[in-house]
Amino acid sequence: MEATLESLSDDELVNKSNHLRSQATEKNLDDLLPEAFALVRESSKRKLGLRHFDVQIMGAIALHEGNISEMRTGEGKTLVATMPAYLNALAGNAVHIVTVNDYLASRDASWMGEVYQALGLTVSVIKAGMTLEEKRIAYQADIIYGTNNEFGFDYLRDNLAQRSQDQVQGNLNFAIIDEVDSILIDEARTPLIISGRSNTQVDLYQKINSISGKLKMYSPPEGKQDMDIQAGKVYVVGQEGSMNLESAVGLAQNNNQHLIETGKQKGLPLCTLVNAGDFTIDEKTKQAYLTEEGHLLAEEIFKSEGLIKENETLYDYQNIRLMHYLAASLRAHHLFKKEIDYIVSEGEVVIVDEFTGRTMPGRRWSDGLHQAIEAKEKVRIKEESQTVASITFQNYFRMYSKLSGMTGTADTEAFEFQQIYGLEVIVIPTHNPMVRKDQPDLMYLTQSGKFKAIIDDIKSCIERKQPVLVGTTSIESSEFLSSILTKEGIRHNVLNAKQHEKEATIIAEAGRPSSVTIATNMAGRGTDIVLGGKVDDTEDADWKNIHNQVIDAGGLHIIGTERHESRRIDNQLRGRSGRQGDPGSSRFYLSLEDSLMRIFGDPDRTKRLLSGAGMREDEAIESKLLTKQIERAQRKVEAHNFDIRKQLLEFDDVANEQRKVIYQQREDILSFDNISEIVVGIREEVVSNIFDEYIPEDKIEADWDLPSLEQVINNEFNLSLSLDDYFSSQNKKLIEIKEEIIEEVELSYIRKCAELSKEFIESLERSIMIQQLDLHWREHIAALDALRQGIHLRGYAQKNPKQEYKRESFEMFTEMLESFKKSTITMLSKVQFRFNDPEQSILNKPSQTETLNSVKPEFSGIANQPKQQISRRSQQPKPETFVRDEEKVGRNQPCPCGSGKKFKHCHGKL
Repeated sequence: MEATLESLSDDELVNKSNHLRSQATEKNLDDLLPEAFALVRESSKRKLGLRHFDVQIMGAIALHEGNISEMRTGEGKTLVATMPAYLNALAGNAVHIVTVNDYLASRDASWMGEVYQALGLTVSVIKAGMTLEEKRIAYQADIIYGTNNEFGFDYLRDNLAQRSQDQVQGNLNFAIIDEVDSILIDEARTPLIISGRSNTQVDLYQKINSISGKLKMYSPPEGKQDMDIQAGKVYVVGQEGSMNLESAVGLAQNNNQHLIETGKQKGLPLCTLVNAGDFTIDEKTKQAYLTEEGHLLAEEIFKSEGLIKENETLYDYQNIRLMHYLAASLRAHHLFKKEIDYIVSEGEVVIVDEFTGRTMPGRRWSDGLHQAIEAKEKVRIKEESQTVASITFQNYFRMYSKLSGMTGTADTEAFEFQQIYGLEVIVIPTHNPMVRKDQPDLMYLTQSGKFKAIIDDIKSCIERKQPVLVGTTSIESSEFLSSILTKEGIRHNVLNAKQHEKEATIIAEAGRPSSVTIATNMAGRGTDIVLGGKVDDTEDADWKNIHNQVIDAGGLHIIGTERHESRRIDNQLRGRSGRQGDPGSSRFYLSLEDSLMRIFGDPDRTKRLLSGAGMREDEAIESKLLTKQIERAQRKVEAHNFDIRKQLLEFDDVANEQRKVIYQQREDILSFDNISEIVVGIREEVVSNIFDEYIPEDKIEADWDLPSLEQVINNEFNLSLSLDDYFSSQNKKLIEIKEEIIEEVELSYIRKCAELSKEFIESLERSIMIQQLDLHWREHIAALDALRQGIHLRGYAQKNPKQEYKRESFEMFTEMLESFKKSTITMLSKVQFRFNDPEQSILNKPSQTETLNSVKPEFSGIANQPKQQISRRSQQPKPETFVRDEEKVGRNQPCPCGSGKKFKHCHGKL
C-alpha cells in the first residue's frame, strides 16, 4: 500500500482521503483503519519528513480502540496521535486532542496540522482568552487541540449560556489525552469551577490572620514521649510536687479532666495542659484541627476582639463561619509554603502546580484558603467567590463517547485507570532498546550531607563533559541548590515556575556537554532533551561532533534530590534520559529529613539505628531495607491519594447526575420551539400544588385553610380573587374548583400579555426560566457543599454517610426543582413592562457570570401599574397579539406528537 500511495500526487492523495471520508458514514471505522493509517503516514512523510515506526502504529491502534498507550519519552507520542485522530474524524465527528498547556496545544496544532490539512481535514486550537466567535469557529474544525482546562471550562460556559447560539463546544465524541496520567489522576482532585461574587467580609481575613498567630501548635515532646507521661509531669507541677511521677501518670490516665481542672486552679496556661497545644496539623491531608483547649482559647480571643458577643459561644449558628476563617488561616500559615505551594508575583498569590512545577495564573484555592494566604502575605485580598458551575475532570472526560490517552508512565496507575475510567493500559515497546543505567538510591542522615554528595556528583559529570539534569520537588529546593552551585562557581540554568518563559531555551541547552540544569518537575514539559543540544543551533557537522562527545561521556545524567510522593513522577524524571536508545544514567539522593520520609516513614527510629551504628552525616548507605521503606512510603501515599480521588468521585457522581438533569433542562429551554406550552404546564402544576397544600383532599372541610390559600394565590400571581365565590356552590367538586382557579391564573397572565407579540413573550419566558434555573442551581451547589462537609457526622448515628448524602441530596434536589418552578411562574405573573424600546430590554443584554448575583424577583416594578405604561415607539408597527395558535393541551391529555405518552410526561415535561 505504501508504494501505491507514494506514486500519487498531492491532489490525488486528497481525493483518496475524500473517498475514504465518504465511506466512513457507511462502514465500520475498523475496516478503514489500514488505509487511513497508510494515508496519514504518507502525508507525514511528505509534510514533516517523518515516517511512523511500527511501534508508533501499535500505539495508534491502541488509542483508536479506546486504550492508554504507555510510550517512553522520545518515542514520538505527538506523531502517534495523528493516526487515530484522522481515522475518527472521517466520520464527521470532531476529535479533541488534549494537552496540559497552551504552548503544547499551539505547537502541536501547527506542527501536526500540516499532516491533516494535506488530507483535506481542518485543524484548530482553542486557548484561554479567545472570543466567543473565535471559539465557535475553532470548534467547527475536524480536529481540535486544546488544554484540559479550556475544554472543561467551555463545557461549563456552554451550560451557562443564555442563548443556544452562544454555545460552542458541541458533542463530546472522541478525546485523545496527552500526559493522561497528569490530567486524569494528578488533577482529578481539583474540580473546574466558574465562580460569581460572594458576600464575604474581606477585612475579617485580616483580623483572623492576627488571631491565628496567637494560637500555639502542638509539638510532641522529644523522642515522641508518651502523652500520659507529659500529662503526669504537668500534674506534678500543678500539685507543687506533692506526688511522684508514677502516681501522677496513673491518675492522669484515669482522670484527664481532673488534671485540666487542677492545672487551671494552679494558674497553668491552657496550652500546657495535657496536649500542650491549641491545634494540630495533618501534613498528609493538609488540614488543621483545633484541640478542645484551642476552641476555648479561640472563643476567648474572639470575644476580646468583639467578634463574638459575651452571651454567645463559638458554636452558635451565627458564629460558625469564624471557625471556617480560622481553620483556613491555620492551614495558610502552617501547611502552605511560599516558593513550594505558591509564589507571590506582582502583588498576587499564584498557585504552583505540585506535579508540573508550573504556575497556574487565574486558579484560586477555595473555602477561603486563598484569601487566608493573601492575608498572610499582606497582599490585596480578593473577595471569596461562590460556585456558579463546577465539574471534575473525572466526570467531564467520562462524558466522551470514546476516550484514550498517551503517557510515558501509566503502568503504575493501571488499576485506577481501569476502575475509574474503564481504560486499559497497553505498554508499547520502544523503537530502540533502552540502555539507560538506573543506579541505586543513596541515603544520607541529613539534608546537608545529601546536597554535598549531589555537588560532588555534578562536579564529576562536568569533568567528563556529561550534561546533568537535576530534578527537585519545589521552587524552594531548586533555588537552594542553585545558591550552592553559584557559591561553588558552577554555571547552571534553573527551570521552575519563576523562569517558565525561558523554558524552550533552557531545554535546548540542557543536552550540551557539561551543562547543568535544575528543573522543578519535568512532567508535561513536552520537549525532549537532545544530546548535544538542538540541531538548529549549530552546523550539522559540528552538532554531530558535540552529539558524539556527549554520548561518549555517558549521555544525560539525571539526579533526583528526593523521591516524589508517586513513583510515577520519579519515572517521569528518569525518562528524560535514554530517549530513543541514547545512553544515560540516573540516581536519586535521599535523606532521612526529606518530606516523604518525615510524613510517611519513621525517620527518627531509622536515624537512631544508623547513628548508633556509627554512620556519619556525609556517609551514604545503600540498603534493600531502606529501598523497601521508601517504596512502602510511596505506596502509602499512592493508596491514600487513590482513596481521596475515589471518594471524591463517589460524592461527585451524585452531583453529576443532578448536573446532567439541570443542563438537559437548560438545553430544552433554549431549544424548545413552543416554550409557552411548557410554561402553561408548569403554571398548572404550581397552582395545583399550592391548592393541595391548603385544601388537602384527605382532610375534612374544617381543616381547610381557605384564607391562607386566597392570600397566597393573590400575592404570588398578582390577582384579587375572592375564593368564597368559588367554594360557595355545593355542587362543585374540589377538582373543578382547582381547575377554575388554574384557568383564572392563566387568563390573568394572557390578559397582561395581550398587547405584546408572541415572539417577545416567548423570549421573556425563556430568559426568566434560564435565569431562575441558574440561580436555583447555584444555591443548590452551595447547599450540597455544606451537606458534604458535615455528612461524616452521620457516622456517629450508625448511618452510612454516603447513603445519607445520596438520600438528602436527592430530597434537596427535588425541593430545588419545585422552588424553581414556583419562582418562575411568580416572576412571570409579577413582571411589569415599562421600557420604551424593546431593543433596550434585559432580554438583549449579554449575560455575565459576575452579574448572576444581581438577579431580582422583578424586572421593573410589581403589579397594578396603569396599562398606559406599556408603550412602544410610535414608528414601530403594532405587534401581533399574543394568542394560542392551537387548542390548549391539558397536562393529562395525550401528547400531540403521537408518542402515546401524556403531555406532561412528553413535550410538556420539565
